[in-house]
Amino acid sequence: MARRSPVSASRTAAVPAPAPSRPVGNATRGTTNPNRLRRMDRWIAAEHGAPLRRAADPVAVDLGYGAAPWTALELLGRLRTVRPEARVVGVEIDPARVTAALPYVRAGLDFVHGGFEVPLPGRPGRAPVLIRAANVLRQYDEDEVAAVWARLCARLAPDGLLVEGTCDEIGRRHVWVALGPEGPRTVTFATRLGSLDTPSDLAERLPKALIHRNVPGEPVHAFLRDFDRAWASAAPLGALGARQRWRAAVAALAADWPLAGDPRRRRQGEVTVRWEALAPRAG
Repeated sequence: MARRSPVSASRTAAVPAPAPSRPVGNATRGTTNPNRLRRMDRWIAAEHGAPLRRAADPVAVDLGYGAAPWTALELLGRLRTVRPEARVVGVEIDPARVTAALPYVRAGLDFVHGGFEVPLPGRPGRAPVLIRAANVLRQYDEDEVAAVWARLCARLAPDGLLVEGTCDEIGRRHVWVALGPEGPRTVTFATRLGSLDTPSDLAERLPKALIHRNVPGEPVHAFLRDFDRAWASAAPLGALGARQRWRAAVAALAADWPLAGDPRRRRQGEVTVRWEALAPRAG
């Protein structure tokens, strides 16, 4: 079932290009809310905790944090449950948003003006162990995604992680791609189970690399179709709660799809699939 796509086939450069004289990218709408990214942050702390703990420089980037700095503050709090010395740099392409965030600067939290070149304060060549880019690429064209991924992955530390995806305004539904320096690894679907009618409701939150591929003949469409079927078959367990129904549906999916990550996280309303199983078909 694994497939190779133009995006997954691309490989990032070993040495990032020199930083441009002006930030790379476009300003987002800036929409943000407290706790909007809590599901993503919990997953990052659980799945990326080991690299964060062993990093010599445990710095993370909240890229495109928006009109208010809530998500950067929350990311710092979450990462410090794993590594008390963790630091977060909020990067925004809109200088007015950086200025507005400066009153929130504190030990371990900075805000800088920049874009996909990911400028970091401190020594030259500093590389983050994590870049989180939530609700940033949704405004870009699909054919721009691979180049942005490559640029961001080239900025990572050797065991760093890029998490790029989309969620709704209050954090009930998320889908994100996790990438290492070599490229995309997994896709995670996460939801507040009480809000879910069918798993395919998550299709509206697919990241830009996949959202236009939810059509017959594409792997992500087949995955969501199978997920809906498994969810329907598990309907009798709904009497025991949405969590039990979700776990049964995910267990059925595992027979045909390469699931990844800690199975214990599935009870939180998450399921992670290997990227190559969902990667867009060529062309």
